[in-house]
Amino acid sequence: MADFLTNLFQSIFTPGPTPTLVVATNVSFAALQLVLLVLLIATYSVHFLILSSLSAGLWWAINWFVKELQASDKNEDRAKRLRDTRRERDEKDGEDSGTETESAETTQIPDQVRAEGSRLKPSDAEGLVRKRRSLGEASGDLSTDSEWDKVEDEGEEDR
Repeated sequence: MADFLTNLFQSIFTPGPTPTLVVATNVSFAALQLVLLVLLIATYSVHFLILSSLSAGLWWAINWFVKELQASDKNEDRAKRLRDTRRERDEKDGEDSGTETESAETTQIPDQVRAEGSRLKPSDAEGLVRKRRSLGEASGDLSTDSEWDKVEDEGEEDR
């Protein structure tokens, strides 16, 4: 029992749902449901029935959230292992030469791509390129009174 309480106290400061914390949460909600049932039987008040249903909904939501976090952690671990294996495989592929120096890899551009690239002109991509805003055109913290004058002038033109 002392070990459980020690683990419970330490799990409060551990990020994520620890098994000890989940068990303590489920035991607490079960005890609450038992108390609400006893009070419902003792008083025949509908309030305890409503409180019990609210408590059951919260209990279910907490357990659902814990399961989602655990599934997310599993997916993250799986993705990390996949990245690590790919990185190791890429490193093994790069170490075929047996030397410690890195070699410069040259890429060959196919003639067809090279020919198509030479035919492109800036006027062809005119609609695709976005003009960069200068500092004076930026909105937000750098606005000036002259920009507010422009806004007021545009508002008067709309009327």
